[in-house]
Amino acid sequence: MPPLRDRLARLPTSVRRAVLRRRRPLAALLVAVAVATGLRAATGPPAPRVPVPVAAHDLAPGAVVAADDLVRAGFAPGSVPSGVVRNPVGRIVAAPVRAGEPVTDVRLLGPRLTDAYPGLAAVPVRLPDAGMAGLLRVGDRIDLVAADPQGAAAARVVAADVPVLALPGDDRERAIDGSLTGRLVVLGARPDEVPALAGAAVRYFLTFTWDR
Repeated sequence: MPPLRDRLARLPTSVRRAVLRRRRPLAALLVAVAVATGLRAATGPPAPRVPVPVAAHDLAPGAVVAADDLVRAGFAPGSVPSGVVRNPVGRIVAAPVRAGEPVTDVRLLGPRLTDAYPGLAAVPVRLPDAGMAGLLRVGDRIDLVAADPQGAAAARVVAADVPVLALPGDDRERAIDGSLTGRLVVLGARPDEVPALAGAAVRYFLTFTWDR
């Protein structure tokens, strides 16, 4: 077959000029088509994404998860965190959840507070020092100490090695006049410890010690 240049030379002058004028635009178009085809072949179809519930905003311990507390984020199949709760609506937050964080089982309370602690009863106790109580985390084990505000009796341990089951409410609960009213915590106590805990919460200043 004769070379392209020879074949073009045999064409009428007007046809030859038209072909030459359009040569560069045609070449550019062919290059663009080739690049686009190569990119599609290299990238392939988009990878499938797994919808995972994440917090739409910070969730505090004790909050009940509502539908508007959540958004769905797409995760690659191999990057989905373990323990993700697919439908956490109605569950109680056990530990702080940051905005954008996937909601996992360790951040939520179980169906019952004491399921993980057989033989213990859940006892709500208000600690007067909200700042100190804010150091606690669900799962901590503490010794609860009762101190007489009048100094008439020595401080004593009223419950030893009790687990923190829940931290409802806000870290800085306040009375109407703006004064701090302490922090409510839910502890797991043996049945024989419950009366002493209840009495101490009314009569004494409660604090705690723990070894984290």
